[in-house]
Amino acid sequence: MLGIDQLVKFGVRIVFHEGESVPVIPGVFNLTYVHNIGAAFGLFPGRQPVFIATSLAVLFVIAAYWRRARPVEWPVVVALGLVSAGALGNLIDRAFLGQVTDFFDFTLLDFPVFNVADSAIVIGVGVLAMWILFGPQDEDESSAAEQDDTPEQSGEQRDTGEVTPPVESTDTVRAKTEQPMSEDA
Repeated sequence: MLGIDQLVKFGVRIVFHEGESVPVIPGVFNLTYVHNIGAAFGLFPGRQPVFIATSLAVLFVIAAYWRRARPVEWPVVVALGLVSAGALGNLIDRAFLGQVTDFFDFTLLDFPVFNVADSAIVIGVGVLAMWILFGPQDEDESSAAEQDDTPEQSGEQRDTGEVTPPVESTDTVRAKTEQPMSEDA
């Protein structure tokens, strides 16, 4: 993804003049070459040192997480790869050009001009958010939930058809053992 981002941006800088726009789907989508001195989608212009530091921090956090957790679930791997590639792609532009090259222009929606790296970041964050919200539970959480719902603890019927009584608390057991014994015993 990083290679595609940098290759396309290089092509745009060679073929287009700044501000030039070519309709791809008239009234809907153009290729428009702009210099972006802001964050993604042109937000907060003129804060390059902050954006460079933020990109480096994001890359550091992803690398640290990757090294510690060694994710294997494909949505997490893809999401972190997309976010890393996007952050690095825009970081390269900021560090070497002092601005980011943007060119995707959805005129129908009056949306800010953006690039491949911006798209990778947004898609990666979206995939990661969906995984966090709707992905499988962590093993620790699911095993804890299974332990809370075991038939032995809840008094539910098992597959054998037998009903097991609920586990008695320590106070109940203690109260039964402290009852006075009858004289017949």
